[in-house]
Amino acid sequence: MNWRTISRLSGVLLLLIGIAMSTSLLWALIDKDNIGLAGFAISIGITAGCGLLLFFIGRKPNIISIREAIIVVASGWFLAGIFGGLPFLFTGTFSGFVDCFFETVSGFTTTGSTVMADIEGSTRAVLYWRSLIQWLGGMGIIVLFIAILPRIGMGAKKLFESEVPGPITSSFRPKLKETSSILWRIYLAITAAEVILLMICGMSFFDSLCHSFTTMATGGFSTRAASVAAYNSMAVDVVITFFMFLAGVNFLLYYVAVKGNIREFYRDVEFRFYAGMMIICSLLITLDIMIMHPNFGHALRMGVFQTVSIGTTTGFGTDDFNLYPSFSRTLLVMLMFIGGSAGSTAGGIKVSRLMVVLKSIKDELIKASHPQVVRSVKIGGHTIPREIRQGILVFFAMVMLIFAVGTLVMAGLGLDMVSASTAVAATFFNIGPGLERVGAIENFAFIHPFGKVFLSILMILGRLELVTVLALLIPDFWRR
Repeated sequence: MNWRTISRLSGVLLLLIGIAMSTSLLWALIDKDNIGLAGFAISIGITAGCGLLLFFIGRKPNIISIREAIIVVASGWFLAGIFGGLPFLFTGTFSGFVDCFFETVSGFTTTGSTVMADIEGSTRAVLYWRSLIQWLGGMGIIVLFIAILPRIGMGAKKLFESEVPGPITSSFRPKLKETSSILWRIYLAITAAEVILLMICGMSFFDSLCHSFTTMATGGFSTRAASVAAYNSMAVDVVITFFMFLAGVNFLLYYVAVKGNIREFYRDVEFRFYAGMMIICSLLITLDIMIMHPNFGHALRMGVFQTVSIGTTTGFGTDDFNLYPSFSRTLLVMLMFIGGSAGSTAGGIKVSRLMVVLKSIKDELIKASHPQVVRSVKIGGHTIPREIRQGILVFFAMVMLIFAVGTLVMAGLGLDMVSASTAVAATFFNIGPGLERVGAIENFAFIHPFGKVFLSILMILGRLELVTVLALLIPDFWRR
């Protein structure tokens, strides 16, 4: 194991975080926020200092192995949570570091669960940093430094796949540096478009910027305690709904579109499944909540927003879905598990995995009645190899096991069954809000510190889709 290479890459990661952190100083200067200036200055100094130390004691990564890539990715998210939380600590936003770590991990993993009780009482520098870390985590901080680093060998593919989660990544054939750079430029362009449209809808530049950051990251942090509901604007709802939907699409399709193949959107079976799922679920929830709203139009506005927000694991709210009828609440919980497309910024199990599982179930049922028939599972005309199908089924089994154990842990800390299970689902699948005590208008501040650390680990596990982190627990991983 080349620890000097790992040190060098970890140092680059911390330097990137320090540079990103320095942009918050602008808002502190504009607002003459002396506490913010001091807090961010100290945080930048510590983060950049540690980054430089790791960088100079490390060695230039001419090549990086797959094992080293896994360590860089897994440790990188914990380092981001620790150092990214320093501004919250030194500005006095939270009194304890556990809360700082929880909020930062929730940000970088684009989960959106929060322990911040007084959002409007926080400074713009803090709220900006809170939104920026979601935006950075959305496309992936590792993908960002792949885009700016020289060629780093075969491990770069593992770094990339860990940051652009989902079972189908083989279509990313060009050089990873070029691919990463184009993906970030697409991400930036779509974010800028949303900023402009939200400003046209009447939002201030600051609110437009922060909400665009967290929309495209499918993170859900807002500058208002009431989330998007605080603006009470149909235009704002429509714009954010549209961009949440875009963020839940596989970014490979945008990459292909930039290359001139726009028809790939229609041809892509995962995109059609994803769009169809959002449309059908939106209509079902709209019909179910009509009795709670003055007319069909208003129910449709609320139903579509909540469906896309939860379905893409963003977590914004314009309505308290904790008060919805049982059918709608159950459907929203199911959407929490599914999430968006592979290669999107959304969390969850991913639509492509669900499709493979459904096709595999159909295949097994046909084999049960016609054992002599030889069939292959196909998605969009492409045969899914048996080893990939087995890997996805193992992934599902691990997800269910961790979800069950996590629910028991949170129940052991005093949460009721619904709150415990949805708190785990909300963090593990990077959604944000759950139901009952962790509902749309609640927060996670009341949870025991051990529970917050546990849920933070679940967020990282969910963001990296288990294998990258769990591989470190296997003794064979550390053997030569």
